[in-house]
Amino acid sequence: MTNIRKHRQRLKLTQAEVAEKLNVTPQAVTQWESGARNPDIIKLKKLAALFKCSADELLEPVSIENSKIRKDD
Repeated sequence: MTNIRKHRQRLKLTQAEVAEKLNVTPQAVTQWESGARNPDIIKLKKLAALFKCSADELLEPVSIENSKIRKDD
């Protein structure tokens, strides 16, 4: 999963709203957020401008806190 969802939610935008601003389908935004696909370079630049962040930051994997599994000894 990418940071696109995090930035979208920070701005309180829906996937449909982001899709409309970038002239793509909401399904495209869903695929970007899940990591199934990446936006092309033009859409990536538009996303970065919309979210006021770098393109690199958008494509970094989301860090999952507390994801380590503990083993009982």
